Amino acid sequence: MSTEKQQLRIAILDLYACTSNQGMRGIRKTIQEFEEKNQLECKVSEFEVRLAHEVPSLDFDIYISSGGPGSPLESENSEWENLYFNWLQQVIDYNNDGNNHLKKHVFFICHSFQLACRFFKAGKVINRKSQAFGVFPVHFLPAAHHEIIFKGLSDPFYAVDSRDYQVIQPNLSHLNKIGATILAIEKARPHVPYERALMAIRFNEFMFGTQFHPEADAIGMIEYLHNEEKKKTVIENHGEPKWQSMVEQLHDPEKIKNTYTCILPNFLTAAIQNKIALPTPQ
Repeated sequence: MSTEKQQLRIAILDLYACTSNQGMRGIRKTIQEFEEKNQLECKVSEFEVRLAHEVPSLDFDIYISSGGPGSPLESENSEWENLYFNWLQQVIDYNNDGNNHLKKHVFFICHSFQLACRFFKAGKVINRKSQAFGVFPVHFLPAAHHEIIFKGLSDPFYAVDSRDYQVIQPNLSHLNKIGATILAIEKARPHVPYERALMAIRFNEFMFGTQFHPEADAIGMIEYLHNEEKKKTVIENHGEPKWQSMVEQLHDPEKIKNTYTCILPNFLTAAIQNKIALPTPQ
């Protein structure tokens, strides 16, 4: 019997523009744990999108596009964004070709999710009144109960949220036309007169995105919040009660641990069902 491990090619599109972050570490860790659990050989390549203008070829099985700093609006018609959207269109065209039986799967996180919402004309991308930063509940919409990537999550579930922008006013008729489905929205805020933002969308059969950070793990975030420089910044921007609340919630195993162990691993499992036989998420 052959003991050679089955190979999986994964491209990570890095949109952090060389800023300090926990996102890339979380994505790498998730892939490594998935590789070890399923006894695969994951060949991972990273592409610096915003500064080096790098985008992957179509030679990969799976693409994960990261979060990142700054405005998802000001990059419109920039060279890197044009390259990014051209790459995305190439993946769509590949998947729409009936001769290509092994499809390419894409996951968009936070900043990438906002860009994807612009690309797919999913809704209105705007600046928030104030920054969302913390561990917050995310609420299912009806379709989420049948979404394989949400298997194992409760309603609501908890996720790390860090953003100055949001997607609101979904273009429902267009989303329906392209086969997209809104799966989750942010927590209710009855004390403020603002629309609840979109938090997760299945753009099509092979492309999925979240406004929050499913790659955030408790250990990494706790280390991040206890870094003296980061702690000072969080307290200056959000107050010490917010810092303390985040630390307490990160120690709660029922909070972001479930999100970390479900969403991206479920995506990876579902993405390779036709290539590698793995158990379907229960």
